[in-house]
Amino acid sequence: MPLNPDVVVIGAGAAGLMCALTAGYAGRRVLVLDHAKKPGRKILMSGGGRCNFTNMNTGPGNFFSNNPHFCISALKRYRPEHFLELVERHGIEPVEKAPGQLFCADSSRPILDMLLTECDWAGVEIRLDTRIERIERQGEGMRLSTSAGRIDAGIVVVATGGLSIPTMGATGFGYEIARQFGLQVTETRAALVPFTLTSLWKERASALSGVACQVEVTCNAGHYREPMLFTHRGLSGPAMLQTSSHWQPGDELIVDLLPGTDAYDSLVQARHETPRRQLSTWLAERLPKRLAQALVEWHGSEGILAEQSNRELEAWSERLGQWRIKPAGTEGWRTAEVTLGGIDTSAISSKTFEVKGLPQLRFIGEVLDVTGELGGHNFQWAWSSGVACGQSL
Repeated sequence: MPLNPDVVVIGAGAAGLMCALTAGYAGRRVLVLDHAKKPGRKILMSGGGRCNFTNMNTGPGNFFSNNPHFCISALKRYRPEHFLELVERHGIEPVEKAPGQLFCADSSRPILDMLLTECDWAGVEIRLDTRIERIERQGEGMRLSTSAGRIDAGIVVVATGGLSIPTMGATGFGYEIARQFGLQVTETRAALVPFTLTSLWKERASALSGVACQVEVTCNAGHYREPMLFTHRGLSGPAMLQTSSHWQPGDELIVDLLPGTDAYDSLVQARHETPRRQLSTWLAERLPKRLAQALVEWHGSEGILAEQSNRELEAWSERLGQWRIKPAGTEGWRTAEVTLGGIDTSAISSKTFEVKGLPQLRFIGEVLDVTGELGGHNFQWAWSSGVACGQSL
């Protein structure tokens, strides 16, 4: 371990490794410290193990923050095409799973291996299984007391992430450092996380566990057309994960099970053209069969279309187009993909990521109050903030 590195990066995740390799290539002596035994654990488990490593359509509008302008500078300077160029240079074949969303073909491992290889080439030293016991200002630099001994560094970059998925090693350590140096931390909560239901609706969702369908869901300012998945605990899938970033306890979700379809007009037309068709058959042509049958059972409406009055068809139109459900809560930090909220960016430079008035201390990535939507945006923020900070060191 270098006794006096120019830069110590705390956190061997996406943002930390990107910052370290960037600073290393710029000629800085860089040491990365992490309390975990292995680097990049969250990279490996992301995207179902295939790592949705960027989104080609990433822009400031894909992020939540009390300061929506903060992310603009870094995102402009290091764009998705820049990271894609790095990926392709390492022979990693990207797969576009949805428009703009790029994944690895089989496993997330190549992305982590790429970052570790680049760090090695850039002369970056990575020390794992190392606890940070204390950080203090030391003149124009910083002093760290660690389980491996004392380290004096010119600059400390905190890239410790948020609180999501504590089994992957997530802690609130970055927030503790921020508060120690007088920074504010905005309210944090789990985001990109499944919803839980209680009582009757939990039973119904559990019976449909594994069933997925395309929906349009609205909650407050959030409006998404994505797949929804029933689970043993409630509702998940991209539609619900996206919506969780807008949801507050007590809020209602409005779900359109037939997005793009006027259910009432379609039902009236079907009654006219095929009056002897079963309502359940009509539903099963548009929804997963198990869900269609469950809807009929829930509402006791089995029968042919000819037997359905206009009022009954209006009721079905509302059930299908405006299913209103109030979640009991979310699955919380255990399964949340990201943390909403974080270190208040008003005290952070958007160009260098240094603490204003204390340039030897910097914060990047998810630990800041910048949170992306689902679909690779959070990884792009890690790359962009890491590069922007690394170039300024």
